[in-house]
Amino acid sequence: MAAIKIAFWNLQNLFDIDASEIAADLEFTPAEDWDQEALDKKLENLAEVINLLHDGQGPDLLGICEIENRRVADLLLEAIGRNDYRLAHLDSPDIRGIDASLIYSNDVFELVGDPIGHLIHFRYPTRDIFEVNLRIRENDAHLTVFVNHWPSRSRGLYATEPFRLTVASHCGRLVDRVLKFPRDEFLALPNSEASLGKLNERWNGNVLLMGDFNDEPFNRSLLEYLQASGSLDHLEEKLKPASQSNIPSAKAYLGAQAYLFNCMWQLMGTSDEGTYHFSKAVKSMNLLDQFLVSRGIFYGLQKLKLDLDSVKVERPSVMAPQPKRRPKKFDKRTKKGYSDHFPIEVLIETVPS
Repeated sequence: MAAIKIAFWNLQNLFDIDASEIAADLEFTPAEDWDQEALDKKLENLAEVINLLHDGQGPDLLGICEIENRRVADLLLEAIGRNDYRLAHLDSPDIRGIDASLIYSNDVFELVGDPIGHLIHFRYPTRDIFEVNLRIRENDAHLTVFVNHWPSRSRGLYATEPFRLTVASHCGRLVDRVLKFPRDEFLALPNSEASLGKLNERWNGNVLLMGDFNDEPFNRSLLEYLQASGSLDHLEEKLKPASQSNIPSAKAYLGAQAYLFNCMWQLMGTSDEGTYHFSKAVKSMNLLDQFLVSRGIFYGLQKLKLDLDSVKVERPSVMAPQPKRRPKKFDKRTKKGYSDHFPIEVLIETVPS
């Protein structure tokens, strides 16, 4: 089996040098030392780390967030220097003015349809969930990817938790939409074993979530609202027929919610393991950047299978040379540094047809 190399990285404020309103608010303008030289150096530094991922081979699939627009994403692709890379991107109406995107190898993947930005309304518009559908060229498997960047904790964990709970619930509905038939289509199915097979085939679809969730794996947004954990108790359950029927009852099927496996759970409890360091007053790292997969990927039911042993937080020495190995963010004045987040990696194996 071949392995697809996957990574995610929060690039931390990759802004264009145009003085947009949000960039000005965050002091990312030429007047505040965010000029062409600073942008070019940050792109160079980011590209250096991306090319170091997966033992210097680079990822086949890379989710990124905190980029201002498509132009800077295209500049990043140019800096990386790989001719096979393509970009899936939408400029969003997010009040923060920064987006999530997906970079994929055209040698490995074919884009299926147009990417979708899912708008979530609080008292302002925010698009924290970016959906991309791909076909794996090697074995014709289908993969739905959701790149996430959930609301930050900048105003305090509990003050901002309701926003992440809302996004988690919305994200769960999007996963259910991929893995379940709409109500009308379900009700139109004949009561047969073939229909049960059809329901389970969709239920076992390949869904991958990646992103900066701004919550730990044990927080309510992920555990309770998105139903993502390190447990197999619910993940292993396939759809079952109702009594004296060949398919589930309408109540059971329409009310079913897909569970996800949080690949990062195994890293919990490991000393100083994490992707982000929130405060100098707290020594431990936060594990905010995560991969989540559907049961189909976990068990390898539809041509793609998770390699759980490959999950890791990548800490390149160029990015964190200190003994404590904290991520070194980019300083726009000294032109040194990378991002305040470490990237994460995972392998997903292709299973022959």
